[in-house]
Amino acid sequence: MPTKIDSSPLYVGRFAPSPSGQLHFGSLVTALASYLDARHHNGQWLVRMEDIDATRCLPGVDSDILHTLECHDLHWDGTVLYQQQQHARYQAKLDNLLAEKSAYFCACTRKQIKANGGHDNHYCRELGLTAQAVSESAPNTRGLAIRLKLDCHLSAFDDGIMGRVDKTGAISAAHSISPDLTSSSFAEAGQHRVKSNSNSNSNSNSDDGSISASEATPLSTVPEDVVIKRSDGLFAYNFVVALDDEYQGVTDIIRGSDLLDVTPLQYAIYRSLGCSVPRYGHIPVAAVSQGRKLSKQNHAAPINNKNALENIVHGLSFLGQGNYHANEFENVTQLLTMAISRWDRKLVPKIAEIIVGEHESTYYSHPL
Repeated sequence: MPTKIDSSPLYVGRFAPSPSGQLHFGSLVTALASYLDARHHNGQWLVRMEDIDATRCLPGVDSDILHTLECHDLHWDGTVLYQQQQHARYQAKLDNLLAEKSAYFCACTRKQIKANGGHDNHYCRELGLTAQAVSESAPNTRGLAIRLKLDCHLSAFDDGIMGRVDKTGAISAAHSISPDLTSSSFAEAGQHRVKSNSNSNSNSNSDDGSISASEATPLSTVPEDVVIKRSDGLFAYNFVVALDDEYQGVTDIIRGSDLLDVTPLQYAIYRSLGCSVPRYGHIPVAAVSQGRKLSKQNHAAPINNKNALENIVHGLSFLGQGNYHANEFENVTQLLTMAISRWDRKLVPKIAEIIVGEHESTYYSHPL
């Protein structure tokens, strides 16, 4: 098990990809923004493999991801944490929550929840179900899910890039701009703000592995109790990510704006688990068309490691950090040194997504 990172630094950031596919331009931009923000603040930068759902992970992809980061001089601190190696720690916390009655077994089926409008109605909260009791009374039934009690209200928060976000956290009127990655394009884009709406077109899975709008319960003032261990025995991502952030002392998270709408819910989970709440900053996602971010499902092209210098230049332009030219630098290290010193969150476009060129995906010629 990786050693616990010293939580004394004022800034500890992290990049948390899921090893379900190789890094593409969108995920590289997220890694770059996270890295630059950490190094600019003289902080630590960690890498975590979000492999909690082993069925989605592909053999060897974790090594490919780490190799791509190294090729782009995005070197991390400490050892890489793999969630599949943390089950004992997750289970220990789960057992404590059950003993404290901060979590409970839930026997509700998908059909029952759907009949209730897609919401948990707290029916199982007061039943005091135990796995043993259900197993003895109905030995052939499926396992029980475990829910975390969320008694706190959702609240607004200050995003480090997007500014003030209300308690719904949802994205609407998402502005897109063309793949003309020039400083003037980003200056114009930066005048737009991400607004809130409960309707989000985000894809269901993010590269750093987080829950998204399509997977989360529609947000209201008081959130419903969330499942932290599924009936099939799989730990829920929004549970383990909070535990991992606490364990590693993470203070700041830079990630894609497709996850902005569920951030208030994630804040509630941190608080309910007794974890420190990190500061968030959300950047635009790279999209192949409006509402469709670059992803494995949208045929995103893997990053070409042989073009590391050009890839970083492209990423800096995407992030609104000014005009850099690859021929002005001897290597990636020299470029990153300058980019770290000049990094400015205020220059990042305050928009939900940016449409990238067709070369980043075969989506255009092979639509879903």
